[in-house]
Amino acid sequence: MPVPTKIEAPSGAPPASQPSQKSMTKAERRELQERQRAAKLAQKSVAASSNAGKEAAPSKPKAASAPSQKKSGDASGSGAAKSSLAKDASNNASAAVDDGAAKSVSRGLRIFSHFGLPKPVGHSIKGDIHPAIIRLGLLFSEFRICGANARCIATLTAFKTACPPSIFHSFDYATPSHNTLSRHLMTHLSPQITHLVAARPMSVTMGNAIRQLKLEISGSDIDMIEQDAKDALCHKIDNYIRDRIIIADEVIQELAGKKINEGDVILTYARSSVVEKILLNAHEEGKRFSVIVVDSRPLLEGKALLKTLTNTDPPIPCTYALLPALPSLMTEVTTVLLGAHSLSANGSVYSRAGTALVAMIAKGHSVPVMVCCETYKFSEGVMLDGFGKNELAPPRFSNPIKHSQPLAPTPNLEILNPLYDLTPPSCITAVVTEVGLIPPSSISSIPLALGRTNL
Repeated sequence: MPVPTKIEAPSGAPPASQPSQKSMTKAERRELQERQRAAKLAQKSVAASSNAGKEAAPSKPKAASAPSQKKSGDASGSGAAKSSLAKDASNNASAAVDDGAAKSVSRGLRIFSHFGLPKPVGHSIKGDIHPAIIRLGLLFSEFRICGANARCIATLTAFKTACPPSIFHSFDYATPSHNTLSRHLMTHLSPQITHLVAARPMSVTMGNAIRQLKLEISGSDIDMIEQDAKDALCHKIDNYIRDRIIIADEVIQELAGKKINEGDVILTYARSSVVEKILLNAHEEGKRFSVIVVDSRPLLEGKALLKTLTNTDPPIPCTYALLPALPSLMTEVTTVLLGAHSLSANGSVYSRAGTALVAMIAKGHSVPVMVCCETYKFSEGVMLDGFGKNELAPPRFSNPIKHSQPLAPTPNLEILNPLYDLTPPSCITAVVTEVGLIPPSSISSIPLALGRTNL
């Protein structure tokens, strides 16, 4: 009588006691999927460790007594190898879990994930980018050009270089046949602007200037000779730089200089090109005053301002301090002069990080705070805090001690250097512009009073 054979279930099939997935609840199915995923991960780690062990183990010559070894010893050795592989797999799995936890910790500051991060210097170049724009993008990404005015002037100057007649350079712009300057130049400038934004997020001043430049390009006469149209655009760019920046700064110097008296102690934060011109102009007029330069990391821009003020003849008496020393110095201050990156419609000042702290402490000590800002820095938007829009400085500025090893991001270390903050209008006494001293509550009416200003 034949012996019945036992039919075994395939290895991949679930046991008979396990219910089908249709009868499982959603939580039970999820738990089953997690177990299967963990089993697959363990199998992969075991295979990887075994392959690594085979590659790392050197080939040893067989001993003469190898045939006399017992099979039981081989069996015990294989069992030990399997147990060690299992331990390695469990260790790898736990390491993977720890690594994932560390990555989740490093991604914990998601409130800052939308901030503008500087791109590497060698980021890819897309499109027909003019060499002047490439060079400017490198200067922006390396923070060789800082400040709202400097970045705006450099951008407009680079656009002038990118749009002269094509006989000067093979990359220079020339309108193709069967096209008009007003239409094709817009498409030519778009990749140039994109390249600059990729190097560093666009400032409000750059955005306002580019928006006005596009308006002038779209409104140019299509029947005008190409060379005359280019000359007209370059002339309007020069007028914009002269009227909205250079002459505006001269008017602000005169208005703010009248608020500086003999024996005053002026406090300023970081470095503003407008504030620097105001202090130098007041010193040239013969006024005797002292300056307190408050600075902070990561850029330490106040050092450049301090060097300029102390190199005058005679030098201006200056005091240099970092931001933590501000409360003890505010008792001696008579006026606070601050610069601005931009001004929003509700009167808030968007400026270098730390400006809000300076203005708030000055208000607590009843010290007047004057913000020096050109009208072309006005923004039609409204900002409520410094978290909706900001920019991060690169990690290389995070080294606190000179000649020491620079800090680098790790799974357990986040390096955060926001460049700007928002000062509420309640902490500002007046905004000094080229159209006069304006209270923060009247900022929204200035663009309407000025009308549409041409380049």
